Amino acid sequence: MTFFTDVLTAILGSSGFANLDIKTIIMLFIACVLLYMGIGKKFEPLLLVPIAFGMLLANLPVTGLFNAPVYDAATHSGTVGFMWVLYQGVQYAIYPSIIFMGIGAMTDFGPLLANPMSLLLGAAAQLGIFAAFLMALCIGPITSAIPFLPTIEFTPADAAAIGVIGGADGPTAILTASKLSVELLPAIAIAAYSYMALIPMIQPPLMKALTSKEARKVKMSQLRTVSKTEKIIFPIAVAIFVILLIPDTAPLIGMLMLGNLFRECGVTERLSDTAQNALINIVTIPLGLSVGFKATAEQFLTGQTLFIIVLGLTAFMLSTAGGLIFGNVMYVLTKGKVNPLIGSAGVSAVPMAARVAQTVGQKENPSNFLLMHAMGPNVAGVIGSACAAGFMIKVFGG
Repeated sequence: MTFFTDVLTAILGSSGFANLDIKTIIMLFIACVLLYMGIGKKFEPLLLVPIAFGMLLANLPVTGLFNAPVYDAATHSGTVGFMWVLYQGVQYAIYPSIIFMGIGAMTDFGPLLANPMSLLLGAAAQLGIFAAFLMALCIGPITSAIPFLPTIEFTPADAAAIGVIGGADGPTAILTASKLSVELLPAIAIAAYSYMALIPMIQPPLMKALTSKEARKVKMSQLRTVSKTEKIIFPIAVAIFVILLIPDTAPLIGMLMLGNLFRECGVTERLSDTAQNALINIVTIPLGLSVGFKATAEQFLTGQTLFIIVLGLTAFMLSTAGGLIFGNVMYVLTKGKVNPLIGSAGVSAVPMAARVAQTVGQKENPSNFLLMHAMGPNVAGVIGSACAAGFMIKVFGG
């Protein structure tokens, strides 16, 4: 009897149950809440479900899933944690770049080519990135001046990674955080994808507050037809110009334009189909798991995480506002020919932000069709957020 008791005691003593603490329990609860949001509420389920499950696995004790490689020269054998292997795709910016190739293959740049002024709306919608960056730098002095709050400080690199949440582009936010602030990666990724999922809730109130009813009713004229030659030249020209200007954008812009070239050139249909379907789906799984893997109690349950969530929301709202304000400017300059609602699509969430602009515009005027007009600023926002991220990495990446 004593033998069996000793064995049972040894098993329980080395089990995960013996290593549970309150922080671990809290993280497991958060992971389950995120799973509910992804499955029950359908908030970006394709990424939120693997992220949440990765968080669940990362916080189950003594699994060894994130153990670094250990090699025994005597036996010519080694061990490595499964999570550690998958995470290298984030560490070296492989997964986000492949995701961008898929986005490029799925995206029609025709509306942007038909209306080049959309680039200005996409640029204006990056306002939140730089505003949140400055606000993050101010957090330290503010919290140190409040007696009952612990001092929370973000380095310039941390602030830059947080600001990119405002671009509403999950892969870009992940890549930037992996380069500038690995410790903040889980909170930044979860904030970025949460706000992307909540676009239909966050943007409409801002759209109505920052535009007039008359302006929201504006019907825009049909876009010109863009030639096949233009669509082929565009990704090549953008890749050359942008990467020469900001070399750190090469992983994102390069893969985005390659995917779009697959789509438009007419001789790589199979590659285009693979990039926008099978490949992007395959990579989404390790990408989501890898982000969740880093969301351990030590890294996630901090005062910094709360500020990241708030700053991320502020960045996203300011980016939306920047696009809408410049949309109003274009409405005035064109004497009412541009519906300012399309400015809200200048954030990078393709095509969700464009669909929201279409929905709000159609509620004001049932005969209004803004989707293709909004796609111009939307794809410009993808390019803009990648350029902003490349700039931040160049300046603060050491």
